[in-house]
Amino acid sequence: MAHIERGRSNVIWNDVLKLYHAVGWSKHNAENIIKIYNSTTHTSFAYVDGQLAGLGRALSDGVFNAAIYDIIVSPDYQGLGLGREIVEDLLVQLQDVSCVHLISTTGNEEFYRKAGLKMAKTAMARYLNKEMESEYLL
Repeated sequence: MAHIERGRSNVIWNDVLKLYHAVGWSKHNAENIIKIYNSTTHTSFAYVDGQLAGLGRALSDGVFNAAIYDIIVSPDYQGLGLGREIVEDLLVQLQDVSCVHLISTTGNEEFYRKAGLKMAKTAMARYLNKEMESEYLL
């Protein structure tokens, strides 16, 4: 059903921005999207009938550590397995990296467990945004 592309050469960045906004991530703007993806080492874009339906990205040093970010699926395509395909594709791209981190959005923890990720015993973070800090930190 979905076609996964890893490269960015065919990406229409306005479609990426629309996808972020479609899931309520409205603080992202065109400038942020370009900056984010210029710093991203691995990408996975899911297309259905030529339309961007989902995406995911990761940052990695290529050896020891990586972090997966922004697993997003359009509300029109949620529940069809696209998110799983995106996570699986990123994990394949990162298969030789010793440790892959991910911070789940609240309520999506089980989704990532099913993808093979586990809760971390010693994970720590800091947030500049106080609202996010109260949602994600102990």
